[in-house]
Amino acid sequence: MSLSSKFTFFLLLPLIFHAFLLVVRAQNGGVVVSQQLWCVAKNNAEDAALQGALAWACGQGGVDCSPIQQGGPCYDPSDIQQMASYAFNDYYLKHGMTDDSCNFDNSAAVTSLNPSRGSCKFPASSAVKNGNNAGSTATTVGMGTNSADFSGCRQMARAWFWPFITILLFFLSII
Repeated sequence: MSLSSKFTFFLLLPLIFHAFLLVVRAQNGGVVVSQQLWCVAKNNAEDAALQGALAWACGQGGVDCSPIQQGGPCYDPSDIQQMASYAFNDYYLKHGMTDDSCNFDNSAAVTSLNPSRGSCKFPASSAVKNGNNAGSTATTVGMGTNSADFSGCRQMARAWFWPFITILLFFLSII
């Protein structure tokens, strides 16, 4: 084996190892992405529809509406959308985080943007891992309005950095 073929082999070794790790990772469910979700009132929902859905959620819906009652951290009678969003989100979290539990006569939708404002903190949903709900205690990394960390992008960059460098060095060794 010549010196250049040995050098080429050692350049390809990290690429082969990385390919093996990708196969193992794929067989074990792939890369896990976590994301928090909230159920909020739609921007185009009419105030009357929101008021009716809010009254139902705080009554028959069994929502804890104390944070949106007078003196609560989310009480703002001038912002029916924010108060309805808090109630919708509480209902969504308590009733399985399904499309049906975030509908309210088509006045609500699920979002990954944190609707919390000031002292009004919205509890977040479970993390979504590989498209499945995974429980309600997960935290978010890199998603939502308060985060500048796009960990999925960083993870992808790390996954392809060394193979790219290896291939680049391989082609440079041929030249």
